[in-house]
Amino acid sequence: MRLRQGRADDVTVYSDDPVAQARAWAEQGAEQLHVVDLDGAFAGEPRHARAIGEIARAIRIPVEAGGGLRTDAHVERLLAEGVARAIIGTRALESAQVLRDLAGRFGDRIAVGIDARDGFVQVKGWVETTATKAVDLARQAEAAGVRTIIYTDTATDGMLGGPNLSAMEQMCRAVSCDIIASGGVSAPEHVTALKALACPNLYGAIVGKALYDGKTTLAEMMAAAASTS
Repeated sequence: MRLRQGRADDVTVYSDDPVAQARAWAEQGAEQLHVVDLDGAFAGEPRHARAIGEIARAIRIPVEAGGGLRTDAHVERLLAEGVARAIIGTRALESAQVLRDLAGRFGDRIAVGIDARDGFVQVKGWVETTATKAVDLARQAEAAGVRTIIYTDTATDGMLGGPNLSAMEQMCRAVSCDIIASGGVSAPEHVTALKALACPNLYGAIVGKALYDGKTTLAEMMAAAASTS
């Protein structure tokens, strides 16, 4: 399923078989799969770790997943299920020491998801906006040893209107670790625009709703990513 701007009351369900959907993306050439336990994000604890594990075991491409990972045990369970990378969100804001410990233990298997609106971090399934600036949290995460940040502009997420390019560039310029762009990336020209930012640490982009709605295809998006023009 997909949300619009992270709102739990604005949901579209596309499939009742996540494993089959994951296989379909892998068969179409996806190089990585991004999964969010939406129920877990709102509940504050994972609700679908087993299902995510089934997805990870069903396909041969790396799966990264998050949603409600608020304790070490939650992270350990998800990694034990076979995901390549666990995404820490709310907890990253609560404790720099936790980030240092997790990054020290798991290295590249930990990423921080920074969700922001108007430049300020949102937590607990995007229902709370904090006074912390997204770029400040990114710097703290990098200092703790985190090597990958997934940056979501929640105002553009699910809206199909393109990413917040200025916010994405600001984030990429603030740190040197890998940044994955999320929110509004819904057409090949959006990928081209992200590449035009010329940020060497802009590692990739997450595409969701546009693919499910048939606004574009995975092949078209990947071609734009691979283009040198």
